[in-house]
Amino acid sequence: MDATHSEAPSSVPPDAAGAGASTRLRLALSAPDASARLQAALTAGTRPAPAYIGVLVGQCRVERDFFVRDMLTWALTRHDPDTVVDQVLPELDSPIAQARSQALHTLSKVGDPRAFPAITTALLTDTDDVVARNAWRTASGLAPDDEHRAALATTLATQLGRGDRDLRLSLTQSFQRLGEASRPALDTASTDARPDVRAHALATAQLLTDPEADFDAALQQARAQDADSTRAPDQPASPDQPAQ
Repeated sequence: MDATHSEAPSSVPPDAAGAGASTRLRLALSAPDASARLQAALTAGTRPAPAYIGVLVGQCRVERDFFVRDMLTWALTRHDPDTVVDQVLPELDSPIAQARSQALHTLSKVGDPRAFPAITTALLTDTDDVVARNAWRTASGLAPDDEHRAALATTLATQLGRGDRDLRLSLTQSFQRLGEASRPALDTASTDARPDVRAHALATAQLLTDPEADFDAALQQARAQDADSTRAPDQPASPDQPAQ
C-alpha cells in the first residue's frame, strides 16, 4: 500500500490549522483501504483541528463505506458545532444524494436547532429513500415546538404508505418523536383514498397511544380494520373481526 495514502493525520499537531493539515487528512482519506480511511477519520475526531472540517464534509459526499461515513460524522461532532453546521448546511442543496443524506445525518448528531428551517419539503419528500428517511428523522428530532411539529406532521403525512416495511417503520418513528402534535395529520390521513396510506396512518396512530406496540402487528390490525370498514354490506367480515 502507498505509505503516503495510508498515513493517518496523527502526526499533525492538534493546533494545526493550515493547508498542510487539510492536505494530509485528504490524502489519508483517499487510501484504497477502508480501514485506513476509518483510522484517518478517527484521528481527525480525536485530535480536531479547524482545517479538518471542510475535508471531512467533502469526504462525506463520496465515501463508499458505511462505517467510514459514520466515523466521518462522529469526527465532525468533535469539532466546533457552529462551524460544522455552517459548512454542512450547504450540502443539503447538493445534487449528490449521498451528500444530502450524510449532511442530514450529521446535523441530527450535532443537534443544532438552526438546522431545522433548512430541512425543506423537497428534502422531506426526496425521491431517494435514504435522504428522505434522514430528513424525517432529523426534522422530527429538531422541531422546536408543537406548532412546528404539527406543520411537519402534515408534510410527513404525504409520505405515509411509501416504500418497504423498514421505510414505513422509520416514518412511524418520526411521528412518534413528534408526539401528540402529529395526531391531527394522522387522523386526516386515515381517511385517504389509498388503502396503504390509511393503514399506515392507523397503525402509526396506535403506536402514538401505545409506544410499546409491535409495528407489524399494528399494521396488520389496521389493514384488517380498514378492510372491514370499507367492505360492502353484503360482503363477509374479516376473519380477525367476525360479524356479530
